[in-house]
Amino acid sequence: MIIILNFGSQFAHLLARRVRDLGVRAEILSFDASLEEIRKYNPSGIILSGGPASVLEKNSPRPNIEIFNLEIPILGVCYGHQVMAKILGGKVKHGSHREFGKEILSIKNNTGLFSSLSKKETVWFSHGDYVEILPKSFSKTASTMGCDISSFENKEKQFFGLQFHPEVTHTIHGEKILKNFVFKICKSKKDWNIQDVTKNIISDIKKKVGKDHVVVGISGGVDSLVAARLIHKAIGNKLHAVFVDNGLLRKGEVEQVSSYLRKNGFKKLHVIKADKLFINRLKDISDPETKRKIIGHAFIEIFENTIKTTLKKFPIKYLAQGTIYPDRIESASSSKSVTKIKSHHNMTLPEKLGFKILEPLADLYKDEVRKAGATIGIPHELLWRHPFPGPGLAVRIVGDVTKDRLKILQEADAIFIEELKKAGEYEKIWQAFAALLPLKVVGVMGDSRTYEYIITLRAVDSVDGMSADWHKIPNPLLEKISSAIIGKVHGVNRVLYDITQKPPATIEYE
Repeated sequence: MIIILNFGSQFAHLLARRVRDLGVRAEILSFDASLEEIRKYNPSGIILSGGPASVLEKNSPRPNIEIFNLEIPILGVCYGHQVMAKILGGKVKHGSHREFGKEILSIKNNTGLFSSLSKKETVWFSHGDYVEILPKSFSKTASTMGCDISSFENKEKQFFGLQFHPEVTHTIHGEKILKNFVFKICKSKKDWNIQDVTKNIISDIKKKVGKDHVVVGISGGVDSLVAARLIHKAIGNKLHAVFVDNGLLRKGEVEQVSSYLRKNGFKKLHVIKADKLFINRLKDISDPETKRKIIGHAFIEIFENTIKTTLKKFPIKYLAQGTIYPDRIESASSSKSVTKIKSHHNMTLPEKLGFKILEPLADLYKDEVRKAGATIGIPHELLWRHPFPGPGLAVRIVGDVTKDRLKILQEADAIFIEELKKAGEYEKIWQAFAALLPLKVVGVMGDSRTYEYIITLRAVDSVDGMSADWHKIPNPLLEKISSAIIGKVHGVNRVLYDITQKPPATIEYE
């Protein structure tokens, strides 16, 4: 078991995800967790996460200094690297410029954390401060052109620091570094696998729900589908699935998903047509946070109304959601340890709903969700549909959402996905979709001047959505997709392809 102390990094859970991917349980605690809380897990090692603060700021987050007396290995990452150095007597300084992106790391010795790595490695930085002077008994183990002390160690105490992020995919051999820490240094044992996790989720739902009933919202995405099937496995017909046709779903989504559920024993499936309600609520709303909150509250209104009318004779006590780890990370509200990026629509629930929240996937990442779904028999074609945001196409239309813009986007997105599938490219991609930009540009079709919308295409490669690289769709296929969209979708005269990584961008546009 590895404990991760979270200093507010959006990658804190990604560190946990990487450790679990190695087959070792990981638990995330607050940066200032007490020794008593840490000891109860009997960890074989501790990782100090990155974070948005500077160790040079007054009241910047600090761990309990006694963790350094626990006699277990500790790895500091980015902010964790700096805070360890400062607490133990080193010196941290503001940099003259911020390092952000890929760098070449020069490794002094291929031992310890860097066992089996090359002398030169591609790693990913994101920092402004740097360690200038090491604490006593520490030694430098690697450097880059812009950061002399890119990593350090104290062999005797088994303390290690990395200024870069081994957990992101941009650090090419980051997994090897974490593997060295977890197994060679911490001597951890493998104790995490998705089959056992899935069984435990089903068992926990049975115990928690008991004789009560659950209502779950089906959004059309993989997460809500897997959550619904897990709950259905646990409690059967005590689950009531509500599929809200909000007008913000992909083309043909309602028909495909509802047909699957009915064929697989969901006797209590309620499809509610509410597209006019959602579109009216979103009229003239361009702020993405406001959109998410409007959509979240509209969903809750519909659930509550369904419970009070259609389901009033059943003892509904739980509202189930397909919330997964990345939703929880990026939905975190601002505090001394966490910086808010965006809110998830599931996280905007009113405090007094009258029922409890059930989140069976809250500790899983996207690839783990798919693996869990496979263990309970969900078909490949549904499990491997690309991720779809809870607020739907509302956050893929930048700015105001209108009926005309929705129709344009649905058609363009359907063509994009269809062409990817026909070319055998779809399953090579983690997530692909079209988005509509809220501006019109001049074009020429035939002999006529046009003034129409821009469609931007996004396709990324990722493991769990926490970091992503843009997918290299072959140019001939991109050309074919662009021609198909412009030729078939009225209202579009230009198609762009987004080649931005996450970070610095997010995968979705809003």
